[in-house]
Amino acid sequence: MDYSKSLHTSVDEAKRKLERYCAYQERCHLDVSKKLQELGMIPIAIDTIIAHLIEHNFLNEERFAKGFARGKFRIKHWGKNRIVRELKFRDISEFNIKSALKEISEEEYLNTFDELAEKKNNSLKEMNKFKRRKKLADYLLYRGWESQMVYDKTKELIP
Repeated sequence: MDYSKSLHTSVDEAKRKLERYCAYQERCHLDVSKKLQELGMIPIAIDTIIAHLIEHNFLNEERFAKGFARGKFRIKHWGKNRIVRELKFRDISEFNIKSALKEISEEEYLNTFDELAEKKNNSLKEMNKFKRRKKLADYLLYRGWESQMVYDKTKELIP
């Protein structure tokens, strides 16, 4: 059976929808694939549409990974561990993950970490120093900052 004839209009319609979907904000292949499945597209149509989106530069995993890393770091103040975990969850390749992490300068990374740790420490109401350290460490670890950095910083801020 020739699927292209029976689904021709819906494939074209899906292409247009997904072009708008990808133009609105950067998407990864997984997001696009899920969206096409929600639209009821069959696997061969999904592959065709994804190939079209890549060919016409609506979909670019490296661009997505770089934008994701920059955004989550600068806006949500995530550490590299959390960014890597989230990118892996979206099936982004190791190459693109490494490329994305290069978007974050070491100086900016350390400055953001220091500011975030100090701000959180100042907002904690806990008086017991051990509980306070744990709360600060848990907060920073959850946000994906490296454990050695976190433990060193908690000891520095809460002696």
